[in-house]
Amino acid sequence: MRNANVLLINPWIYDFAAYDFWSKPLGLLYLAGILRKNSISVQLIDCLNPLHPGLSDDSGIRKPKRKGFGQGQYPREVIAKPDPLQGIPRNYHRYGISPRLLRQELHSCASPDLILVSSMMTYWYPGVFDVIRIVKELLPGVPVLLGGNYATLCPEHALRSGADHVLPGEGEQHLRFIIEELLRQEITFLPDPADLDTLPYPAFDLLPYKGQLPIMTSRGCPFRCVYCASHILNSGFRRRSPGRVAEEIAFWNRRFGISHFSFYDDAFLMDPEEMAVPLMEELIRMRLSCQFHCPNGLHLRSIDEKIGRLMLRSGFRTLRFGFETSDAGQQVRTGGKVSNAHLERAVSCLKQAGYKASEIGMYLLCGLPGQTAQEVEESIRFVLSYGAKPILAEFSPIPGTGLWNRSVSASPYDLVNEPLFHNNTLLPCRHEHFTYDDYRRLKSMIRSYGKTVSPPLAAL
Repeated sequence: MRNANVLLINPWIYDFAAYDFWSKPLGLLYLAGILRKNSISVQLIDCLNPLHPGLSDDSGIRKPKRKGFGQGQYPREVIAKPDPLQGIPRNYHRYGISPRLLRQELHSCASPDLILVSSMMTYWYPGVFDVIRIVKELLPGVPVLLGGNYATLCPEHALRSGADHVLPGEGEQHLRFIIEELLRQEITFLPDPADLDTLPYPAFDLLPYKGQLPIMTSRGCPFRCVYCASHILNSGFRRRSPGRVAEEIAFWNRRFGISHFSFYDDAFLMDPEEMAVPLMEELIRMRLSCQFHCPNGLHLRSIDEKIGRLMLRSGFRTLRFGFETSDAGQQVRTGGKVSNAHLERAVSCLKQAGYKASEIGMYLLCGLPGQTAQEVEESIRFVLSYGAKPILAEFSPIPGTGLWNRSVSASPYDLVNEPLFHNNTLLPCRHEHFTYDDYRRLKSMIRSYGKTVSPPLAAL
């Protein structure tokens, strides 16, 4: 009997704006590694592939500009806005390859027994729906499974996708269902969900482009910030051993020559002596000449002189921290993970280590329920006063989080029944004291500051 064959699909993004900050379908690729350990063949179609050779034949798609360290634009094409978004005066795009290229990929792949489709933001579901519709048209009778963030956060809405099964939560918990019930194969390997070191490496060889690779050091977060869904998406806070993480980085560096890696962990710097410190010390010892990027928001409170020096020496180049606000009351209300004193100490330590102001990014939440433009402006000025780079992070309401009920009450949109309204581009919880004009003024304020420093701040 031939081995079963599973097709993995990373779907399009449909949105007003999207940018590739070192993104990869890591969850799908971990599942691919586990399926291979069970003698199951796997294939991947990445609808976001910015370097697909067929893009040159699609005149309607704007070709992406890419940077040398693994980030950059996606291919994009203007498409019709969904009905609920018709009143938004901005172009709406399909980010990724064209439907023609997706159909071509589906025609050329080996006949699958099962198809797994991932999902990310709740408001990106139209791209997921269109992928599933095309898959069902070209591969009728092949079961389609939908997992990922959208499927976890909006499982009832995801039932409308056309998928045969919606699988919320971490993908590994559905392996018995996938392998035994759907593929009717015997399981020969299952990782221990409590021990991340039992996971095989992700199947990064399936990626059509490898300018950088994401590395997971942990899942979940010990905090319960009211705007964050980490505790919903993950089954508790667990860590790999730092030695295993270093070994994986060295493996991909030697196998594919990868020198840029990203960390999307929610708590990389928590209890740094358990993970960050031994990992960075090992990276320094290994002399790999790699660079590391942290776009997800590191914990400020862990930064001291030692951590700052280790980060610079071990190759950490893109630093982003979750500061959120300088308002002490708001800091407590949103989770209490950071204070103004933490920022002051962290920036001082990072500068002593050798980082420039333009390299120390501070995320500031804007558009929270009831938040005023004045609070955000004061936070911007506070960050600038200590010589760091403020970065506005527009609030997106997420079902199940601590701010969800307040967001539903504050928003003029029907957040409960239409995930499109979760889109942060809409400023879903804006009000008379935080308007679009306020938002544009705050963005302009940050850009104006960027022109006065050297090197200039990256455009936000």
